Amino acid sequence: MNDQALREPTLLILTAIADAPRHGYAIAQEVEKISEGRTKMRTGTLYGALERLLEQELIAVHEEEVVDGRRRRSYALAPRGREVLAAEAARLARTAQEATRRLGLGGAGASLGTSFRAFSPASFRASFRSGRAVVDA
Repeated sequence: MNDQALREPTLLILTAIADAPRHGYAIAQEVEKISEGRTKMRTGTLYGALERLLEQELIAVHEEEVVDGRRRRSYALAPRGREVLAAEAARLARTAQEATRRLGLGGAGASLGTSFRAFSPASFRASFRSGRAVVDA
């Protein structure tokens, strides 16, 4: 992996399995939930992406079983994937913070150096929709 930003589908897939291993259908559901319905992964696209992420050693097969004659795998974030996702989350937070600062939405003293206390995607989205793009703890 290089220093380029992750493509959104990759970011969403890695995020979907960051807290727990999931099988393909559950990953697709999580991606849709995380993206608030903006991203719906088709089966072929999802499994192609999972194979690519396996090759890049960003994810690993957590468990494999046969259910009703079909192979069913669950996937987990690999250590390298955890590092890449953490770096991308930090990059996105810095970018969002700078955008907030430049828009003048952070109040007095908002700057790139201040942290997003209690930052979470859900709280950020909620405050952004209300016109306040900064999360106050």
